[in-house]
Parts: sequence; structure tokens; C-alpha cells
Amino acid sequence: MKFDTWSAFWAMGGYGFYVWLSFGFTLVALVGIVISTMATKKSLLRAVKQKQARAQRRKAAQKLENTL
Repeated sequence: MKFDTWSAFWAMGGYGFYVWLSFGFTLVALVGIVISTMATKKSLLRAVKQKQARAQRRKAAQKLENTL
């Protein structure tokens, strides 16, 4: 890539709007994927913790029931 000036670089030979728009959409999509993945991970970890806590409560209740 060889451009004489910065304005020529941003203009990209008249296609700058489309080039930078495509970069912008790609960046937005990637950021969206990262945010979605982090939210999914957080909810899955919360669900696993709840399931483990429930299993521990059930186990403790069964143990208490067996001792009576």
C-alpha cells in the first residue's frame, strides 16, 4: 500500500467509505461475539454453581434423613 498523503490513504482511491465501513462492521461483529461469549460463560458458570449447591444440599438432607 503506497499512498502519497494521509487523505489519499483514508479515501482509498474513492472506495474509502466502503473499505472503512466494512472494517467497522467487522469490528462491531467481533466485539459482539466476544461480549456474547463472555455472557454465556458467566451464565453457564452460575448454572453449574447452582447445580453443585443443590446437589450438596440434597446429599446433606439424605445423610440427615438416614441418620434419623
